[in-house]
Amino acid sequence: MRIKDIENTNTGLTVENVTKIYKTKKGDILALDNVSLHVQSNEFLALLGTSGCGKSTLLRIICGLEKTTEGSIINQRKVIAGPGADRGMVFQAYNLFPWMTISENIQFGLKQKNASRKQAREIAEHYAELVGLKGFENQYPNSLSGGMRQRVAIARALANDPSVLLLDEPFGALDMQTRGVMQELLLDIWQKSPKTIIMVTHDIDEAIFLADRVAIMSARPGRIKEILDIKEGISRPRNYHIKTSQEFIAYKERATDIIREESMKLLK
Repeated sequence: MRIKDIENTNTGLTVENVTKIYKTKKGDILALDNVSLHVQSNEFLALLGTSGCGKSTLLRIICGLEKTTEGSIINQRKVIAGPGADRGMVFQAYNLFPWMTISENIQFGLKQKNASRKQAREIAEHYAELVGLKGFENQYPNSLSGGMRQRVAIARALANDPSVLLLDEPFGALDMQTRGVMQELLLDIWQKSPKTIIMVTHDIDEAIFLADRVAIMSARPGRIKEILDIKEGISRPRNYHIKTSQEFIAYKERATDIIREESMKLLK
C-alpha cells in the first residue's frame, strides 16, 4: 500500500517497508530489513525477539529519534519526520531529573508546551494518582524504589497525552515480584487511559500477558517473523492467573519455539 493510501485510510500507526542500515568503518550493518506493520488505535502490541534483532531500533525510529534508511512511519495519517508530542517514550532507565520533585518531573513536558502552572499541577496530580503515587508528589526520585521511579516515568509520558506510548523494556531492571505488579498496573492504566502502546520486551510471559498481539522478530536483520493474535485466545480483563491457563501456555510454547529457532541461527 502506498503512503498516500495509508494516510487516507488508517487511523492507527503504520510501519511501511522500513529498512535501517548503519554505516561503520568495518562495513554496513543491516539492522532492519523491509519491516511492515500496522497497529490499530488503542491496541497494545508487544515486540519480541532475540537480542540484537532491532526491536529497540524500530521503537526509536517510531519515536523519531532515528531515521530510516528506507521506508516510512505514519501515525494518525501523518508521516513521522522526527520526535513529536503525539508519541511518548519510556526507557528502561528512568531518566528522571533528581533535583525535581515527582510532581515537577511529571509536569516537565507540560511546561515545555506552555501549559499554565495550575493546569500542569492538576494534570500531574491526576497521573500521579493514576499510577499509584498519590501522596508522593513532593518527594524526590532518590527516595523512591525502582518500581516507583518507573511509575513516575510512565506518568510523565502519559501527562503529555500522546496518541502512542512507546515502552522500551520498561520493567527490565526490576525484580520478578515488582515486575509482575508493574505489569498489572500498566494494564490498569491502559484500561483507564487508553493509548496505542508498542512495547519492546525480551520476556515472553510479559508479552503474552500484556499484549493484544505479539510481533516476533527474526534474528538480525530484523524482520517480522510471525504475529501472534493473543486477544483471539485470551480475553480481557486479565489477571496473573491466566499465566497458568492452557491458552497462555500454548502461546508461550509457540513464541518460545520461534525465538529458539532464531537464536540458533546466531550460533551458526
